[in-house]
Amino acid sequence: MVAMPSKTWLQPRSLYFTLAAAVFIAAGTVEALVHRPWLGPDKKFGFWCGSIWSSECSQRLADPYSFSHIVHGIVFYGLLWLCFRKASVAARFLTSVVIECAWEVGENLPFIIERFRAANAALGYEGDSIMNSLSDVVMMAIGFWIAWKFTPWKSLAAALVMEVGCALWVRDNMTLQLVMLLHPIQAVKTWQNDAAPASIKAKMR
Repeated sequence: MVAMPSKTWLQPRSLYFTLAAAVFIAAGTVEALVHRPWLGPDKKFGFWCGSIWSSECSQRLADPYSFSHIVHGIVFYGLLWLCFRKASVAARFLTSVVIECAWEVGENLPFIIERFRAANAALGYEGDSIMNSLSDVVMMAIGFWIAWKFTPWKSLAAALVMEVGCALWVRDNMTLQLVMLLHPIQAVKTWQNDAAPASIKAKMR
């Protein structure tokens, strides 16, 4: 007797990925409609910006915060696996894309931008370019793929390496951003600002 495939594999995976692509395009469209710049205020394309204090940060294709979005994907995979184990991987991926796209649109609203400027190491932050915002969604998808492809312990280890590495490198990461948005801690903000270039520190006075 031939065993029937599980219901998980009978799910229309192509539909979920098509919907994920549609949500991705919709997020970019919404950001364009609210007049977010495609390439940042200077209208220049760039692959990488390595300084979180630079005006180019969050404007180029990738920056140190790209690692935080990879961690998003790993976290989303883990949480959705715990909460919706019977859902297919494709369905959980779609859910992750919806959450990440909603965040990307939300964080570029004026009051969220101001919150970042006030609570995080983001003096002068003016929001993401659309290119950077959509790149963040792709980074999340990479993190989701890592968590799906590798064992939970390897995925957790990868997330910890990125979080600790970014904390040591730029004094910021996904965990610190979340903490500082919800409940700013002055000692953390002081520690982060101590790493700022002299020109940035002068503006803080």
